[in-house]
Amino acid sequence: MLERKPRKATTLVTFVLPAEHPTGPVSVVGDFNGWQPGAHPLVERADGNRAVTVTLSTKDRVAFRYLAHGDYWFNDEHADAVEGGNGVLFT
Repeated sequence: MLERKPRKATTLVTFVLPAEHPTGPVSVVGDFNGWQPGAHPLVERADGNRAVTVTLSTKDRVAFRYLAHGDYWFNDEHADAVEGGNGVLFT
């Protein structure tokens, strides 16, 4: 799930996954972090879900995917589009 909070020149995007699906550590990687695994790991929230928030430029197009333990790559079903195997969101 993606949560968005628009600001003047930026948008806060929170990437959210269920607590244990998939199991083990998960990070979100994409254009915004140079596709660096582990740069934005999801952490457990009070509601039991895992999440991480990143600040992105408003009116931008960002490709991203999740990377889980065991080199398991997957997309967010709530992405605005899928292009070239990556989820895409528009801020």
